[in-house]
Amino acid sequence: MSQQKASSENVDIVLVHGAWGDGSGWAKVIAPLVANGFSVTAAPLPLTSLADDIAALERALERVAGPVVLVGHAYAGAVIASVASEKIKALVYIAALAPDEGETVADVFYRGEPHPQAPKLAPDAHGLIYLPHYAFAAAYAQNAGDEDLAVLAAAQRPISLACITVPLARPLWKDRPSWFLIAEEDRMISAANQHFMAERMQAKQRSFRVDHTPMTTAPQAVVELIREAAAAAIGV
Repeated sequence: MSQQKASSENVDIVLVHGAWGDGSGWAKVIAPLVANGFSVTAAPLPLTSLADDIAALERALERVAGPVVLVGHAYAGAVIASVASEKIKALVYIAALAPDEGETVADVFYRGEPHPQAPKLAPDAHGLIYLPHYAFAAAYAQNAGDEDLAVLAAAQRPISLACITVPLARPLWKDRPSWFLIAEEDRMISAANQHFMAERMQAKQRSFRVDHTPMTTAPQAVVELIREAAAAAIGV
């Protein structure tokens, strides 16, 4: 057994999906991380309210021993910043949203001009926001192949208005080292917006010419950033 694999066995990587996704979206990241010896958990969020999602992540964190590298995609950037477990040693943002204290997810999501191909989003009669089917290929994962697009669209889970309209408390990124994968070809959250948030967080930034879902379309870049965070924060 290699030294890298032996040391990483004591580290938990907790992956948190964003809106319209679920844990299966991390499949191409989970396999190589496990092969590197890490313990990996894809935490499920109900996407019913910010409070519900925070509570769900806290329950997932109770089930791991730590130390933890906590990774969030898109909306989940707000969720991973809203827990305070001492197990968490590093935060990794993957094309994610990073509201500051007093800001809502909507505040930062709608900051700046949207991409011309970004979908127009509106809640249904139940207060749930679905991603239009065409938007998966147009904006959510424009670099994905047909098979991946079919799975992403079929498995989408809506997000509630109650997730994106509640102001955050003091975010955890103010108290933990953070890394930010900036998706330069993102059509959902503009690269300029991601640069703004990453710089405000004083995160370690890594830019790639990838779309909004690099876990699917460029998983190696995601894996390498997580490994970098684990090495710097935990020493594995």
